[in-house]
Amino acid sequence: MSLGGGLDEAVPFALPLARRFRGTGLREGVLLRVGDTWGEWAPFPEYDDATGARWLAGALEAARGDWPAGYRDSVEINAIVPALDPETVTRLVTDAVATDGCTVVKVKVAERGQTFDDDVARVAAVRAALDDCGAPAPTGRIRVDVNGGWLVDDAIERLAVLDDIAEGLEYAEQPCATLEEMASLREQTHVRLAVDEGVRLAAAGETDARLAERVRAAGDVLVLKAVPLGGVRRSLAIADAVGLPVTVSGALDSTVGLAAGLALAAALPDPPYACGFGTGRLLAADLTGETALPRDGRLSVVRHVPDPSRLAAARARLDDDRAQWWLDRLARCLEVLGAQS
Repeated sequence: MSLGGGLDEAVPFALPLARRFRGTGLREGVLLRVGDTWGEWAPFPEYDDATGARWLAGALEAARGDWPAGYRDSVEINAIVPALDPETVTRLVTDAVATDGCTVVKVKVAERGQTFDDDVARVAAVRAALDDCGAPAPTGRIRVDVNGGWLVDDAIERLAVLDDIAEGLEYAEQPCATLEEMASLREQTHVRLAVDEGVRLAAAGETDARLAERVRAAGDVLVLKAVPLGGVRRSLAIADAVGLPVTVSGALDSTVGLAAGLALAAALPDPPYACGFGTGRLLAADLTGETALPRDGRLSVVRHVPDPSRLAAARARLDDDRAQWWLDRLARCLEVLGAQS
């Protein structure tokens, strides 16, 4: 295909996951190259082209190396616990503390096909594992990620239960789907609420000032994801407009893609909450020779380039039809971006 957007190369890829996460066992996307610099474009397949185009703006910013200078050279990282059984969760948390030095744990809840009892058991296992590893509250902190899965009345009751089990949740990420529901919930719970999808999936054309007003009413913490929001500079502008404390998270990135989130976390004037860049533990393969993993609970702000053999292997995991699906999607999203400029 003929590449637009100043791209020199676009390589579809697929990476297997060590465990199913977000309903999938395979992470797909496209690596984009401009000169010697790479960006990662991997909007989830169910997202429409308008959303994919926003991700593409962030991926192109990364591929062009257009990031502001940072205030720090490393950031604190939270461990990630998928929607797994308590025994597996205990092992994951023990390894996160002992191997990676992470004492902040984000726990996925409200998984489709599971019950609230499963959530309770998972959070209880995390709390017990942190305590056993010598990281009791408040040193060992728990946050839950609901991905908009609860109605307001359910969220009020469930957050109270999980907050008690966790011995004080650090916050709950996007308990309800809309900003309006989040605002209603915020008036009825003492648990801090973090806004993620409410910002990323905001209606096109909404002004920054109006979005900032709605986010401030809905939450206490702002979750930023650099590439999905349109890039590091765009994310910094949103953070400045909203004015809430910030955490930066990845989007199940490879080590190549993780660089954009790290650049954002480094460029924030105030240090963010522990960042959601622990996804390296979820990957069974990567695009680089070595996966970026926390040390002493932190990740260095560095940029990695793909290893040619690993990139070739990741490309080979996609059949030609699926690879073309990604390239066709890329072409459409480039057109959307072009129409917006």
